[in-house]
Amino acid sequence: MTVYQVHRTQVSSEQDVFQARRQARHLADAVGLENQDQIRIAAAVSEVGRRLLAFGRVSVAFEVDLPDDASPVRQHALLRFQAEVEAETDDEFAAGVALTRNLMDTWEITRSPARTEVTMSRRIPQPAGLTEADLSAIQADIAGTAAGTPLQELAEHNRQLLATLGEVQAHRDELLRLNEELADTNRGVMALYSELSEELEATNRGVVALYAELDQRTSELRAASEAKTRFLANVTHELRSPVTSITGLARLLRDPASDPLTENQAHQLALLEDSGRNLLTLVNELLDLAKAESGRLQPSPEDVDLKPIFDTLRGTLRAVPTAEGTDLVVQEPTGVPALRTDPIMLAQVLRNLLTNALKFTPSGEVRLSAAYENDVVSLTVEDTGIGIPPEEQGRVFEEFYQVRHALQAKLTGTGLGLPYARRLVEVLGGTLDLESEIGRGSRFTVRLPVGALTGETGEPAQTLVLLVDDDEAFRTAAGHVLRSCGFAVREAADGRTALASIAAHPPDLLLLDLRLAELDGFAVLSALDADDVLRRIPVVVVTAYPHDVTEQSRLRHTTAVLDKTATTLDDLCGVARLAAAPRSAGHRGPIGDRRTEGNGGS
Repeated sequence: MTVYQVHRTQVSSEQDVFQARRQARHLADAVGLENQDQIRIAAAVSEVGRRLLAFGRVSVAFEVDLPDDASPVRQHALLRFQAEVEAETDDEFAAGVALTRNLMDTWEITRSPARTEVTMSRRIPQPAGLTEADLSAIQADIAGTAAGTPLQELAEHNRQLLATLGEVQAHRDELLRLNEELADTNRGVMALYSELSEELEATNRGVVALYAELDQRTSELRAASEAKTRFLANVTHELRSPVTSITGLARLLRDPASDPLTENQAHQLALLEDSGRNLLTLVNELLDLAKAESGRLQPSPEDVDLKPIFDTLRGTLRAVPTAEGTDLVVQEPTGVPALRTDPIMLAQVLRNLLTNALKFTPSGEVRLSAAYENDVVSLTVEDTGIGIPPEEQGRVFEEFYQVRHALQAKLTGTGLGLPYARRLVEVLGGTLDLESEIGRGSRFTVRLPVGALTGETGEPAQTLVLLVDDDEAFRTAAGHVLRSCGFAVREAADGRTALASIAAHPPDLLLLDLRLAELDGFAVLSALDADDVLRRIPVVVVTAYPHDVTEQSRLRHTTAVLDKTATTLDDLCGVARLAAAPRSAGHRGPIGDRRTEGNGGS
């Protein structure tokens, strides 16, 4: 992109605000923007200038960015305005000036104790006719533009508003006319269709109605399930960090090395920490359940000997609170061959079943055993507890459902352990069955095949790249090149969508533009840096505005910075392989700070 500064004006009075407004509209008209776009730009510039003027003298730069003819990436010409004041602004200013965001294509505010800058831009639809000579003429023309008196400006503003309302009314009338024509056409078509198909409809009406209702219900259920899964994933991910902080701070305050607490303070902090742990457990279970329901849980199969898993469960579950008369018995899995499965998922399933059984067995025993028959391993958790009524046995695998019993009031639980266990078993290619009798106990049986998991090929998974850019043409071209190089590619057009995608399924590599709608690239980097797991994802910044990076600390753990104007699409494959190599090789620590400019990194 080639940047031309067409004009710069100083705003030190309300009259200067009027002048900046008039000059902004004049420039928008000169570069070929439509009347409504001219009004949007004038309104945005005057509102930003007016609000900044409350903090001091304002400098407003008028710029035109023209694409380079030799660039392999499709670029858009931009009309950009940068308003700045040498002063610190408050949150009330930021909230007020944000009202202009919807008037422009891109909008960004930068605040510091010594300076505040608001940058806005609007795409120029047909910049091919603009030359340097044209821009010089426009520059001279704008420099001579002066604002009228406040009454004259108000009259001009009203004239523009009335003209716009006239255009809107004309469009509305045209739409009404077209709708009437369409309605007439539809009536004719429907009459013809009714005449030709009346006999066929009489025969098939019942079948069509039934299938239509079934399709509608299926779509509604699928949409509701997907919405619920996205909601659970997003909400639990946002809750996990603050809840972890609360429990950590409570533990820190109760540490003997901290300042002494009164007995009442120590008691209150203990209650706070217990509640935080319970909430964190619920959050983690919800997040696990959301991942399982969305189908994003992918097992990592290996040959698993059951004995180490049984030994670990025997040791760790002794710390689970149980009734005095309840014993935990873990039988040795003798005569059972090694399983081809995911050991972490399998251990989680057994831990959930055993923990649930221990809670609802006031006396007697809880027993874990294993058996092998016909290439199937059966893992059984059997207890002598309260049992489950027949009418509730199917519902215990529903989210949040808990068996109605007097013992339930004394226990803590979320009702998510059994649903999550069943989904994990299904992911592992097995089944989970329940047998129970009131007053005599319950038996949960997990059946898993000994051989390879369904769909396991032994081939390594593709490296997943998330491509975040607001330019659809660049995403399409870059995505095609990356896929041809063997990468799996997902795309996002703005920062908010990117964070939701990362939370649901973290990629192996993130290719990130800095200038984005909703949340910009710096906000995405900040969100990643706040999460202990997500900060390990390698990030390559790909931007057409490398001068935006004025503070290296804002890039945090970025692996590389590429200039779009100097980097070819073919370079992306090499950079992606280098950046994703440590993660795909099993490295889970932070990636080193390796930044490149231009073609570096390929």
